[in-house]
Amino acid sequence: MEVFQEGNYMLNALGDKRMVNSPGKVNNWKQEGNILHFFTDNSELRVTIISDRIIRFRYIIENPEPSDFSYALADYTDWEAPTYEVKDKDDHVRITTDRLICIIDKANTTHKILDKSGNVLCEDEKGFHWEYNKEQGGDIVISSKKLLASEHFFGLGDKPCSLDLRGKRFQNWGSDTYGYTKKSDPLYKNIPFYVALHKKIAYGIFMDNSFRSFFDFGSERGDVTSFWAQGGEMNYYFIYGPEMETITQDYTHLTGKPELPPLWALGYHQCKWSYYPEKKVKDVCNEFRERKIPIDAIYLDIDYMEGFRCFTWSKDYFPKPKKMVKELADDGFKTVVIIDPGIKIDKDYWVYNEAIAKDYFCKRADGPLMKGSVWPGLCNFPDFTKPVVRDWWADLFKGLIAGDGIKGVWNDMNEPAVFEDGTFPLDVRHDYDGNPCSHRKAHNVYGMQMARATYEGVKKYAAPNRPFIITRSGYAGMQRYSSVWTGDNVASWDHLKIANVQCQRLSISGISFAGSDIGGFIETPDGELYVRWLQMAVFHPFFRTHSSGDHGDQEPWSFGEEYADLAREAIELRYQLLPYIYSTFWQYTKFGTPMIKPLSYVGQKDTETYYRMEEFGFGDHLLVCPISEPNVEGRWMYLPEGNWYYYWDDQVFEGKDEVWASAPINQFPIFIKEGAIIPTAPILQYVDEKKIETLTLHIYYKNGSETSTLYEDAGDGYDESNIVTFNLSGTKKNLLISQSREGKYKPTYKSYKVVFHGIPETIKTLIVDGKKTDIENNSAVIDFRFQQLELLG
Repeated sequence: MEVFQEGNYMLNALGDKRMVNSPGKVNNWKQEGNILHFFTDNSELRVTIISDRIIRFRYIIENPEPSDFSYALADYTDWEAPTYEVKDKDDHVRITTDRLICIIDKANTTHKILDKSGNVLCEDEKGFHWEYNKEQGGDIVISSKKLLASEHFFGLGDKPCSLDLRGKRFQNWGSDTYGYTKKSDPLYKNIPFYVALHKKIAYGIFMDNSFRSFFDFGSERGDVTSFWAQGGEMNYYFIYGPEMETITQDYTHLTGKPELPPLWALGYHQCKWSYYPEKKVKDVCNEFRERKIPIDAIYLDIDYMEGFRCFTWSKDYFPKPKKMVKELADDGFKTVVIIDPGIKIDKDYWVYNEAIAKDYFCKRADGPLMKGSVWPGLCNFPDFTKPVVRDWWADLFKGLIAGDGIKGVWNDMNEPAVFEDGTFPLDVRHDYDGNPCSHRKAHNVYGMQMARATYEGVKKYAAPNRPFIITRSGYAGMQRYSSVWTGDNVASWDHLKIANVQCQRLSISGISFAGSDIGGFIETPDGELYVRWLQMAVFHPFFRTHSSGDHGDQEPWSFGEEYADLAREAIELRYQLLPYIYSTFWQYTKFGTPMIKPLSYVGQKDTETYYRMEEFGFGDHLLVCPISEPNVEGRWMYLPEGNWYYYWDDQVFEGKDEVWASAPINQFPIFIKEGAIIPTAPILQYVDEKKIETLTLHIYYKNGSETSTLYEDAGDGYDESNIVTFNLSGTKKNLLISQSREGKYKPTYKSYKVVFHGIPETIKTLIVDGKKTDIENNSAVIDFRFQQLELLG
């Protein structure tokens, strides 16, 4: 817990005195390449200049020096070599990059970081200090910073509270939090990264420490923000913006960008605990097709297994799984199955016997295997922090993926969750990739390493197709392996709002491929709540309805025909927007750009955006705000700077103001940024139902310029792709659009249908590559290879 200075001691929040240590005076320092070493009597501060915007601070207080190992960091190290200079002053060392000034105080290694204009971005209060952990050994490592007036904080993954974290305290300790609320903490994921915003300038801090950690944003002391962990090292990265989006991009590059998922993974998914037997699964799938409600994926929860044993099929419920999966695939359904970490203790169970023979299960400190009860009963648990165990686990998927034709895998209960005590005892031992440790250190990465092993197995046996994984728990960098959902939520309007905030927060924490259980997992929504939730989730990259079966059905038609039609319209909108969503996902994989953006990311220079929670940007050009109250047909919302088209009627609104967005039950607030070119596809029942012959480009007039991007490939595999760039430039009397295409992919469509929005009455003539072209009702069909399109007055 956070502590207060009192002489040579520290007082914790309970008033207990504890002896603490601080680095003390710098005796000497040296520079080795881009690393500066500052030595004191009891520690070393190691400062690494990673780029002109990123500085790493690592304090070493153990002897011998511990291994510098992290699960969070990506394998690649392709940062551009930074340019910087170091000056040794009487009382400090000054490090200057092209963007930052870092001052290290020789009296105690405290430091402050400024931008090149001299604005203080982040400054130590007490700075780094530590105390011996008497109960468990090792040290509690702490860093405290001065909290600036009007400073705002965002991030930390799936926390369910308001977007701005100021005035609150949180901990990271992956927990199975059934039916969580706005005040629940901790939750499932462990993302020790936040973004701070002060005077319209942003920076980020990522503390790479997998022990139970805490972040306090002025909760205990109103003028101090601090972060600490119950073991390990004080090791953190300072990331400068000044744009918030740039910080998330750099953090995502640091911790690893994901690969592009198969296009079907961005379609609609249906799930329930549980669909069984085989006839029930087929009946649900047939109902979707008969009702013409688009869908790509159907999920099987734990009841598909034989006695909940992973990598098995129930002989009674699914006697011929390969045949069933093939028949579903022929009708466009990709089957996704759940896999949990608990392996049933059963001498007749082949997975258990293999793991026992190879010594792959976690053990207690004095040698016995870790045992805990989950769905199969008493189980042992693989140590996913051991490379050979991950390889073994990956190969277990050969039967499901290569043999049975399963297209995706869903990892659950991997916090890890155990019925008796919530999770593993802290004395459980882990390999930690050759750095043996207790569960205190491995707990927060356990789910991530399970997802990693699952990803490697699915990728291996799905080849040449791309893998699709979903996980409930993970640590920083988990986006390299898996999509996520927000866990066991509740069917309530409050939880619709919570899901909105969680997905925004996950996205800016490097995890864009996120969604919630649409309609709520616990209890049953009414038709209005389900439809409003579904409408919001159209703009969540992971798009799945999931519910616990004991509360009733939750398919789109479960609430009556009126709501079935409304659900169909929302899902159809998702499929129409897939070219835009896919292109936005490509930007995420290429640049680390968050797909979902809180309003502060869209309008950082407008302080009003800092206090908004429900409006969010999606990609470069869309702004969305869900309807989050019952029995309303519209809402007030805030638009950032610029002109915005209302999606439903093309009314233009000027930003930096609140506007009323009319939203009867069949609509919800969607705004398009002026100048945008939005690609849309025809409505299909599943993504590869048939070839697309014409792609529609919705072009939104702007008196000015704007750039839009379209990414396209075959929707799966690793073959050719194209990057299509549209440059729009408009005046009061004309509109000019140029197109450039890079890549060798040959799309199935041969023409664009261009639809113009907001064209002034003076513009009437369409010229495509120098040839006059017919235009009717503000639309025309043109060759997709056009280079220049011009509307003239």
